[in-house]
Amino acid sequence: MIASYQASGGREAMLRFGPDQGPLVAVALPLFEDANRVRGFAVAICRALAARGVATVLPDLPGQGESLVPLENCGILDIADGFDCATKEAWNANRRLYGVALRSGALLDKLALLDGRWHFAPQDGPSVLRDLKRIKQASQPHIRLSDADWYFDLQAPADHPDPPVEIAGNLISTALLTDLSVYAPWTPADGGPVRIVRLDSDPAPADRHVPGTALWRRAEPGNDVTLARLLADDIADWIATCER
Repeated sequence: MIASYQASGGREAMLRFGPDQGPLVAVALPLFEDANRVRGFAVAICRALAARGVATVLPDLPGQGESLVPLENCGILDIADGFDCATKEAWNANRRLYGVALRSGALLDKLALLDGRWHFAPQDGPSVLRDLKRIKQASQPHIRLSDADWYFDLQAPADHPDPPVEIAGNLISTALLTDLSVYAPWTPADGGPVRIVRLDSDPAPADRHVPGTALWRRAEPGNDVTLARLLADDIADWIATCER
């Protein structure tokens, strides 16, 4: 079902799946182009969870998807605040609330009051920033980007705001890029249960490694229904364990 929620910058679109009662899962898509590559995959996970009796919401966050808020006006906390706003209704209804985040979506659930967090192939901010730098460098190979301040216009007047940086067609604020340089996903040390699942091809530590396709590495959006069902099973079982 197509719905909406009230964010700080106005109303944003949101998809709803599953029952109106019981625990609710809020799904955070990754930032930038990765969101387009895995959106269909996220919907497949939501539908598989609904078939297991688990409700989900998939919000468009400020500066992302169909949001009317320009990305160039957003810092990481503006986007994370949108995710928090998308979960308010669940808290008002006294429903247990869990976060599911894909890739850099794991950076966006830190403001929300969640009963637990489930992260698939999570990225930290510096990793996202390195990917953006590679994309920017590939678009202008004749210019050598610096290691630290590559996204600042050093020729701009000191008393003027830093202009946004165009990367793969997106205008991204220097504030957001600076946020990424230091931002990391939620950990158990921050409080509450956190489960991490990664692909078999990813050697980083995780609670579970699973076979599947790294959809975010494809040039075009794709899906892996088998993986979506496998992850939905893992999420449903994890929530059932948390609910005991």
